[in-house]
Amino acid sequence: MEKEEFLLQFEKNLFNLFGKDLHTSTKKEKYIAFSKIIMNELAEDWKKTSDKHKNSRNAYYFSAEFLIGRSLGNNLLNMGLDEKYSQILKELDIDINDLEIQEEDAALGNGGLGRLAACFMESAASLDYPLTGYGVRYRQGLFKQYFHNGFQMEVGDNWTLDKDPWSRRVESESKIIRYKNQVVKAVPYDMPVVGYKNHVVNTLRLWQAECDDGFDFQKFNNFQYDDSVKEKNRAEDITRVLYPNDIQRPGKVLRLKQQYFFCSASIQDIIEKYEKNFPNDVNFEDFAKYNTIQLNDTHPVMAIPEMMRVLMDDKKLSWKQAWNVTSNVFNYTNHTILQEAMEKWSVDVVEEVSPRIMDIIAEIDRRFVSDLVGLYYSVDRIDNLRIVKDNTVNMAHLAILTAVKINGVAKIHTEILKNETLKSWHDLYPDKFVNKTNGITPRRWLFYSNPELTNFITELLGEDWKTDLTKLKELENFQDDESVLEKLMEIKLHNKIRLKKYIKEHENIDVDENSIFDIQVKRLHEYKRQLLNAFHILNLYYKIKNNEVSDIPKQTYIFGAKAAPGYFRAKAIIKFINEVKNLVNNDDVVNKYIKVVFLENFNVSIGELVYPAADVSEQISTAGKEASGTGNMKFMLNGALTVGTYDGANIEIFNHAGEDNNFPFGATVDVLNSIRDTYNPVEYYYKDENIKRVLDTLLSDLINDSGSFMFLDIYNSLVNRDSSFKLDEYFVLKDFNDYEQIHEKILQTYSDKKKWAKMSLMNIANFGEFSSDRTIKEYAEEIWRIVPNEKI
Repeated sequence: MEKEEFLLQFEKNLFNLFGKDLHTSTKKEKYIAFSKIIMNELAEDWKKTSDKHKNSRNAYYFSAEFLIGRSLGNNLLNMGLDEKYSQILKELDIDINDLEIQEEDAALGNGGLGRLAACFMESAASLDYPLTGYGVRYRQGLFKQYFHNGFQMEVGDNWTLDKDPWSRRVESESKIIRYKNQVVKAVPYDMPVVGYKNHVVNTLRLWQAECDDGFDFQKFNNFQYDDSVKEKNRAEDITRVLYPNDIQRPGKVLRLKQQYFFCSASIQDIIEKYEKNFPNDVNFEDFAKYNTIQLNDTHPVMAIPEMMRVLMDDKKLSWKQAWNVTSNVFNYTNHTILQEAMEKWSVDVVEEVSPRIMDIIAEIDRRFVSDLVGLYYSVDRIDNLRIVKDNTVNMAHLAILTAVKINGVAKIHTEILKNETLKSWHDLYPDKFVNKTNGITPRRWLFYSNPELTNFITELLGEDWKTDLTKLKELENFQDDESVLEKLMEIKLHNKIRLKKYIKEHENIDVDENSIFDIQVKRLHEYKRQLLNAFHILNLYYKIKNNEVSDIPKQTYIFGAKAAPGYFRAKAIIKFINEVKNLVNNDDVVNKYIKVVFLENFNVSIGELVYPAADVSEQISTAGKEASGTGNMKFMLNGALTVGTYDGANIEIFNHAGEDNNFPFGATVDVLNSIRDTYNPVEYYYKDENIKRVLDTLLSDLINDSGSFMFLDIYNSLVNRDSSFKLDEYFVLKDFNDYEQIHEKILQTYSDKKKWAKMSLMNIANFGEFSSDRTIKEYAEEIWRIVPNEKI
């Protein structure tokens, strides 16, 4: 589209949508009108891609989260139109960046699980694989975070309030979802997933819950205003919020209803498309030949009994026929070894959602037990594998039994699953278990978020590396080139200045771009050990105050994290970090050396500023607890050095980029397993003056939890012998001194700027293995058995 045509369409959109013109419209209105133009531009490619998918083998990615971030800039980049439209808008005296920041982040996810799903979708489109995403269109997402007196506060995140130009409502393909005591309509909203400069546009289909006739006129007319819209509100509640608080039973029911909602709608949709595209195969014998479904964690596992229900009740297949289809369609990704994250539902909760689904799950369990009896399994071995036990449904067991393949998301994680967490299942089905180390898309996390580094790499390597990230390895040829290393550090400085401006504008904190930017951004959970990081900062505060250290480089410690609304201790850690921040930043002696920042409401868009600016990537989870991590990969791609435990994908980063180019520390899984039953953190408290000083601060007047007893809870969880729970479950005190020593090494290393730049270069050069293109190619070839559309 040339300038004249663009201007005509732009003005037309502004008038049709808002009754305004180019001069009277707001930036937000211009953003929406511009986005509509881009949606029209990709429409033809979207239709062609969808048509190509109709008669091929398709993969479907079921995920409760798709943390896609903003769409405008990324879509322009992948379409190859970013520079063209930037110039056209510039000639109209419009800065394209001003339009991009008008877009709200789509509130469709929380953390790594959702961002991984988004990366996978984008990689599949860039590689031309027929992959469709299915999820939920949350009205409010998880929540918007803000801090009040250091406490995390939550408000709704109504991301579609000012229109969502990147979603296409497809009313005609709505589905009916039947619960025990409720019937709702699932309306699909399709979002385009644009491949990188290949004219491929895949689909992310998100379901929104509505009520067909949600307004009772008679009740309204009788002044029963609340009751008149009760059915409408109860339907909309199902997709109102991501992960409804399930501390109490009503929350558990709502959360399971939400999961069943999108699973049922998606299964119905896939089967309907199969019948339409393959009318001669309606006996479903070839269904698994043309369809494969990936379950991203346990949230979508309700799709398994729902597939059985639809095939038996609606399509009149026998149990044997339906099970033959179902057991050849699904695959399951496990994202954690934490038992609390492997969902289990009480039977009465499942029955309240759908008695029929509970009947099917119970029958699957009964038949499975019968099979195990036939294999002469003992009662104890059978109990260890059962899907329904003690009036509880184990969703992970249901997924493992049914799935063709089960994958972990990093080599160490998969080995722990096979040898420890799911050993009994691996013994039964050894061929099912495979590893697929996670990856990230370089388009979002380098090309878009760090264009200066992207252009510099292209100057050094040419264009080919952009579609084959293994070619980054050629950067090693420049590891001793001083001009290259200097340029690399110059680019890093520019990105730090960009983040500095954001911090000043949004947090009102002045930071020094020449300081070390030491960053930990991830979901707040005890095993991720933001607490260890905060303890280190507090210890450094004391050392500076007491003149125990001098002549250290300036450091800026940056956090970004949300805690689940009902997770008391995680919210306590947020309050503690904010108190440490205030302590440090308000001390005229200490703040000459260190500053602390806690970014409110960390999301994808903030991440696009954070990852390129980082010098140090904090990946300090308790060894064996983090399945993979993908933040570590985003930092690595942008040249940050990893300070990390031997956990998740950290190990593979150390292997590829070299331990000498990063900062590994901490007890390994084997060490922790050997001391788990004898570990006594109280000994560290009394023997180590630094640890005691830091922990005693939790009970001192130096910091204040406003009478919430949050800091007492943290203290008790670590060293109170009278506590009823396991002390220091995540070995914070065990790793404290090792963490202190590695930070001393970081400071020493940073003083040699050339060495630091070389280490940074080596991380970028060895990123190739961590591209989600590689991961998706492995899924496609080894699990889904799909091929690019161009080969069909």
